[in-house]
Amino acid sequence: MARIIESDGRRMIKMSVDDILSIVQDYQRIVPRFSTAEDARDYLSDTVIYIPEDIA
Repeated sequence: MARIIESDGRRMIKMSVDDILSIVQDYQRIVPRFSTAEDARDYLSDTVIYIPEDIA
């Protein structure tokens, strides 16, 4: 689970290994294998990827 950390007026997101792997899996599912960086941006601009927040 991701944790939002507030420090010096900034918010950072601390992600677990599972969060990162989930994002990579979503990326690989959404973006074709031989896309350019610009094509990847186009594919991802229409997609929302969520990670859960750890409320503790």
